[in-house]
Amino acid sequence: MKKYGGYILTIILTFIVSVTATVLIVPEFVKSEQIEKTISEVSITETNTIKEAIQKVYRSVIAVEATERGGIVTGSGFVYKTDDKYGYILTNNHVVEDALSVQIIDVEGVETEAEVLGTDIYMDIAVLRVDKKAILQVASIGDSSSSEIGDTVFTVGSPEGRKYIGTVTKGILSGKNREVTVPLTSGNYIMSVLQTDAAINPGNSGGPLVNINGEVIGINALKLVENEIEGMGFAIPIEEVMLYTGRLEEGEEIERPVFGVELIDASNLYLRRYYNIPLSSDIDEGVIIYRITENSPAEKAKLQAGDVIIEVDGTKVSDSTHFRYLLYKHSVGETMKVKYIRDGKEEETEVLLTN
Repeated sequence: MKKYGGYILTIILTFIVSVTATVLIVPEFVKSEQIEKTISEVSITETNTIKEAIQKVYRSVIAVEATERGGIVTGSGFVYKTDDKYGYILTNNHVVEDALSVQIIDVEGVETEAEVLGTDIYMDIAVLRVDKKAILQVASIGDSSSSEIGDTVFTVGSPEGRKYIGTVTKGILSGKNREVTVPLTSGNYIMSVLQTDAAINPGNSGGPLVNINGEVIGINALKLVENEIEGMGFAIPIEEVMLYTGRLEEGEEIERPVFGVELIDASNLYLRRYYNIPLSSDIDEGVIIYRITENSPAEKAKLQAGDVIIEVDGTKVSDSTHFRYLLYKHSVGETMKVKYIRDGKEEETEVLLTN
């Protein structure tokens, strides 16, 4: 009996151990199911997002393809207004200036022929027109003057053309009133621009720079491209652009004032010697009047060849490119205050600007 009982006991203990082991395993299995069920019901809400701002402008952005004799130039643009018949698009002048024809492609991939109404080389802007039926959305126009350095901004555009249409990049407003020199066929020109570290790539030209409220505050125009530089893009302030859109819509040329002189940079010693300009050696900034046009605004203001212009409206003049930038801040009919040096003495005059 003891042997049998021992056998029975062994069986019972084995059973108990087995049951106990099973009981220990089951809760772990159940626990695993509960964990998986809990995870599947989690809803994640992202608070750091700009998707609402993007939605306000996204469908207003288009890709621009300008067909030239040498090929196709690609850029971006955006719809800034509509009327009963047409939609009006802003882009860069350098995207369409040599175009034989222009196509726009919206974010849904639909192509439409566009008409170039007007362009301006100095502001680097152009106005296109398309049938209103081709418009998906009109962008809200803001004002960069109310934006501050550090504000979140983003771009929407078509880097590398239609393949990446609708690409969004985000950054901050890195600087305001930056003066960037741009080479033009008529010589160098200074543009006053916004700076951002949001990625601006080839094909983004003409697209919008947008604030966190979904309002356009600038038109992307250029970036610095050097191995040592990263994240320096520039946009034309939208409030300056909107001053000219009405005239460009009518095909009018933007009229800029004439001063009536030929200038030499005072810092260019070679040209000073070449043209035999007698100046004291301590003058290394400003511009020298080399030749003056008869009956011009400059001559009427009693300026003479050999005068060194050192200030315009209280701003020191660094060179001839800077002088033209300061001049073109004015409109025809306005008066510009000029400080100059003649025979070693500082003089001042006011110049009434004409066309």
